[in-house]
Amino acid sequence: MSETPQQWARFKESPFLPATVLVLILGAAAGLFAWSYTYAMADPTPRSVPVAVLGQYEQARGRAFLDGMEEALNASVKVRAYDSAAAARDAVDEQEMFGIFEVRDDGAAVTLDVSGASGASVAEVLSEAALEVGERTGVSVTVQDIKPLQPGDPRGLAIFYISLAAVIIGFVGAIQLSVHARALNPLERIAFTVAYALLGGFAIAAAVDWLLGALDLPFLASWGILALTMFTSGMVFTMFNTLMGRWAMLPTWGLMVLLGNPSSGGAVSWPLLPSALGTIGRWLPPGASVNAQHTAVYFPGHQHAFPYLVLIGWSVLSCGVFLNWSHRHPGGRDKPE
Repeated sequence: MSETPQQWARFKESPFLPATVLVLILGAAAGLFAWSYTYAMADPTPRSVPVAVLGQYEQARGRAFLDGMEEALNASVKVRAYDSAAAARDAVDEQEMFGIFEVRDDGAAVTLDVSGASGASVAEVLSEAALEVGERTGVSVTVQDIKPLQPGDPRGLAIFYISLAAVIIGFVGAIQLSVHARALNPLERIAFTVAYALLGGFAIAAAVDWLLGALDLPFLASWGILALTMFTSGMVFTMFNTLMGRWAMLPTWGLMVLLGNPSSGGAVSWPLLPSALGTIGRWLPPGASVNAQHTAVYFPGHQHAFPYLVLIGWSVLSCGVFLNWSHRHPGGRDKPE
C-alpha cells in the first residue's frame, strides 16, 4: 500500500498522464462531434419558416389551404401578408421571407414562389408540403423558383464548404505558427496571421470559382469574407492559446467546429435547425461567414452589416486578449535589455 502514492507521483511526472488525458478527450470529442452534426443536420425539421402571402388569401379555399400548410408543417409556417408582389419579393431578397404564396381565383389556385438561394432545404420542404396540401384541398398549386441556386451548386452546399475550409485552415494555421514559429512576437504573429488569411482566402475562392467553376463568386467580396474568416478563426485559437496554453484546441474546436459549423445555416438552413442553434449560430464566426458569403453571392444588393460585425467583433476580442496577456502566450523572443 505504501507504494501507491509513489507510483501515482511517478505517473504524474511521466508522459503517460497527458497521453491518458488525451485518449479520454479524443474519445469524448469523437462522440460529441458525431452527436452535434447528427442532431443539427440528420433530420431537418421546420420550426419557424416565414412566408409572404398575396391576393385572395382571406377567401374560404385560400384560408383552408393556408391552414393545411400550418397543419402539414406542424404550425411552423409564419404567414405575413403583403400589399404588393414587389414588396413581397423585396422581403425575399432581404432574406426576411423564404417564399411567397399568391392566392388567385377565389382561392382555387395558388402560386408558390420559393427561393432556392435562400435555403434549398427550406424551398424543398415548402414545395413538397404545398403540392400535398393542394391535392388534399382541391387547390391548384404551381411552384416556381424565383431565386435559383447556381448550376454548379445544385444543393447549395458550396458556400458551406468554402466557409468550413476557411474556419478550419484558419485555426490550423495558428496552431502551426505556435509550433513552428514560436519566436514571433505578438504583432509579428498577428501580421503573419493576416498574411496566411489573405493568401488562403484567395486560394479558396480561386479554386472554387476559377478552377472548378462550382460558384460564380463576386471575387473581391468573397475573397475578403474568406480572409476575414480565416483571420478570425486563427486569432480565436491564439486567444485561447494565450489563456489556456497547450489545451487551447479544446475550446477552439468546441466553439468553431462542434457548435459553430452545425449552427451556421450552411448545410441546413436556420429555419430547419433547432431554435437555439439557429439563434446562436448567427453570433459565431462560422455562421457569420456563411451568412455574409451567401448574401454576397446571391443577394449582392441586400448585404447586411451584422455578419461582418460578428467577425470583426471576434477578431478584435481575440487580438485584444492576445495583446494584453501576451506575456502568458507561449513563444516570442526575449526583449533586449
